[in-house]
Amino acid sequence: MDKTIMIVDDSASVRQLASILLHVAGYDVIECCDGNDALSKLNGKKVHLIISDVNMPNMGGISFVQAVRNLPEHKFCPIVMLSVGCLSSAREQAREAGVKAWITKPFDKQQLLDVASHFALP
Repeated sequence: MDKTIMIVDDSASVRQLASILLHVAGYDVIECCDGNDALSKLNGKKVHLIISDVNMPNMGGISFVQAVRNLPEHKFCPIVMLSVGCLSSAREQAREAGVKAWITKPFDKQQLLDVASHFALP
């Protein structure tokens, strides 16, 4: 069974680049434009890793992480934040919400693939 990674980012170009890189590496990818969109697409699907932007319209990354942690079937799904430089207070909020790691934009191809192979649960 292929592993599924959810990419949550309001930038279509970031989602597209990440999706292409992950597809080539053998992952299935679910693309979402914000936290609300991501929550609607989770709907019971098995997701092995979530990579989410912090600053998005409608529902930002930290609120999204908090909402995911309240869903029993996704409570332990690894979540990695993807963002342009961010305040240390936002990083601390993200850690408290259950974020496992942080990737800074623009991300390096190998860094994204390393995160995927390290954090995507079986």
